[in-house]
Amino acid sequence: MINMTLEQEEEAVGRLEVQLKLLERTVEEETKAKGKAERVLCRTQDAQEILQLLAQAVQQQAHQKISGVVSSCLSAVFDDPYEFRVQFDRKRGRTEASLQFVRQELVVDPLTASGGGIVDVAAFALRAACLMLHRPRLSKIILLDEPFKFVSAQYRENVRTMLEELAKDMGIQIIQVTHIEELETGKVIEL
Repeated sequence: MINMTLEQEEEAVGRLEVQLKLLERTVEEETKAKGKAERVLCRTQDAQEILQLLAQAVQQQAHQKISGVVSSCLSAVFDDPYEFRVQFDRKRGRTEASLQFVRQELVVDPLTASGGGIVDVAAFALRAACLMLHRPRLSKIILLDEPFKFVSAQYRENVRTMLEELAKDMGIQIIQVTHIEELETGKVIEL
């Protein structure tokens, strides 16, 4: 057992009181810092929610414009056309888009379950929609190389009409390389 004098005990108590006050200040400062961090976290979460809502609104607007152009091109060419949709899903903290053809509640993956040139028409329409939506405006010329090579012969006249109307409506020039005579329109240059 250590024998301490009264002076030594008072001195030890004084040191402990100083340490206690330092610890109390540290706890107080850390509590304030924690409160500030919680407020920042709350504001950040609010901002993230606002940004997600804004992103969804932008996605919805883009979907409406893009699907409108693609669906109208498909209906201009095919008798019983698919409706084109873009499905947005949130995966791994990011938004992913999947393209779909829909007809009477039947959802079809465009790349694996469609034929007759529907993908050719949809791919062209997607390019046209992107050109139309891009800001600032891009050159109003679309260059195509055999864009409709898989379209069935029965729909080629419809494709040509669609190209003519789209060029007129959008104010664009379409230059295409093709060996299919039914798709020739406007000025034709044979090489």
